Amino acid sequence: MSANTYQLSQEDKKFVGLHIFFAVLALSIGTLFGPLQALEHSGLDLYPYLQPLFKSYYQGLTLHGVLNALVWTTFFITGFLTLVVIVGLKRELRYPKLNRVGFWTMVVGLVMAAIPILLNEASVLYTFYPPLKAHWAFYLGLTLVVVGSWIEGYGFFFTFAAWRKENPGVRSPFIALAAVITMGMWQIATLGVAAEILTMLLPWSLGLIEGTDPQLARTYFWFTGHPLVYFWLLPAYISWYGMLPKQAGGKLFSDSLGRFAFWLFFLLSVPLGFHHQYVDPGVPAGWKFLHALLTYSVFFPSMLTAFTVIASLEYAGRQNGGKGLLGWIRALPWNNPSVSAQLFAGILFFFGGISGLANASYNVNLVLHNTAWVPGHFHLTVASAVTLSFWGISYWLVPYITGKKLLNEKTATWANWLWFIGMIIFSNAMHVLGLLGAPRRTPLGLAPYIPEEWSGHLLRVGIGGSIMFIGAVLFVVTVARTAWSKKAEPAEVEVPVAEAIHDPQDTPQWLDAFKPWLIGTIALIIIAYGPQLVDQIANISLNAPGGKVW
Repeated sequence: MSANTYQLSQEDKKFVGLHIFFAVLALSIGTLFGPLQALEHSGLDLYPYLQPLFKSYYQGLTLHGVLNALVWTTFFITGFLTLVVIVGLKRELRYPKLNRVGFWTMVVGLVMAAIPILLNEASVLYTFYPPLKAHWAFYLGLTLVVVGSWIEGYGFFFTFAAWRKENPGVRSPFIALAAVITMGMWQIATLGVAAEILTMLLPWSLGLIEGTDPQLARTYFWFTGHPLVYFWLLPAYISWYGMLPKQAGGKLFSDSLGRFAFWLFFLLSVPLGFHHQYVDPGVPAGWKFLHALLTYSVFFPSMLTAFTVIASLEYAGRQNGGKGLLGWIRALPWNNPSVSAQLFAGILFFFGGISGLANASYNVNLVLHNTAWVPGHFHLTVASAVTLSFWGISYWLVPYITGKKLLNEKTATWANWLWFIGMIIFSNAMHVLGLLGAPRRTPLGLAPYIPEEWSGHLLRVGIGGSIMFIGAVLFVVTVARTAWSKKAEPAEVEVPVAEAIHDPQDTPQWLDAFKPWLIGTIALIIIAYGPQLVDQIANISLNAPGGKVW
């Protein structure tokens, strides 16, 4: 074991493990509903056989979206970043009780939000757009999950500030800085959904106000909704930049480029939500154009990430003996399930980024908006770049926490391949269906108006979704057996922190300073959102009464 790797205490390992337990539990339940929707699209509707336990397609769709996109990700991220901050700074959390309060606040919120969903009192999908109306406990529960993540973030900030005070003039360790940037962006981004729930949805559901303003609610939601994507992605990027090169046998190509990319995500992630509202009549065209430009600008740090991570992997491949132009790719340790999961995640995310650019293009978006293209796109992001990366992290994180060797690496590798193959089939079919005009959020398999040209692609949705489900089952079984099996071999596992090729102390100081980036971020948000929020709030019209549709 590397002498330079800081080891978590057993108490901290258990704390991180609790996060991962709730995350994988949410993934396990949420993933059950994915193939139900996919099979329904292909003409095999199993929901009637699940009644009265589950009432409708939309209840299942809500469970799938909330558990997989919100709960699995938030719990995994806060647990993973806890480890990253401790290991990166090589010190304990400054106020560990604060982080534990945050975690249990999230758990209480999860239970509170889950109960009305299970009772079909909150089948409002994960976007919970009004005038669809959920039980008040759903909104309060989501609020507590967000507040709990804020509290855990404050724990990271206090720990980071204490380290900076103890180490003046020393460059912050990359992975710890990236974790704090991620949580800082999250604190700012979630102000939108907090305002939506606390000032509108929660009072509405409690009967304190009679209606909502759907236009303002959508603006609040997408203030949070798109940076939510980067809250999912940036922890994966922490692994791609700061851990995967070590696992592949190399080093981080550029510490400076890594920091620069994370600061650009911090600066640019929030003020671009109107590209989700191109068809909203209440948002003037000029503001949509501004947010389109900002959406294209956030593609730049994504390209920096692609360049730096690929350069780090090429360095590793050549260190492993790879020759020729592309021989380094073959020399990467593809048989290591942690590595292959993240490599597959990167490949799939390349296509997700391309489809994302199409979404951001105003004229193209008018064709693609609310079609099957959109879930095809975000299954390549949150369900591929994020989920597969988190699988890869889990393959070393669970052994690190438990002190047990990963059971059956071949099964884990098969899980990666099945998800990769299934996602190619599924997402391609969804993209094509979107181009053919198939709507999203709709049970297509039993609809009476299905054009013949959709049929083959709908069948591929069912096939791809089923293959992915098998992969997910193998992943859950592998990590669960590793955690609880008494037959697993004991093993000492280190956190794979990659060294940079060049000394991080040579990194420019402005890449290690918060103040200018924070000022720039706030200023850009005020420019991009301020006038529109003032106008929409000044002209608020709480006249949408809402109701339960399903």
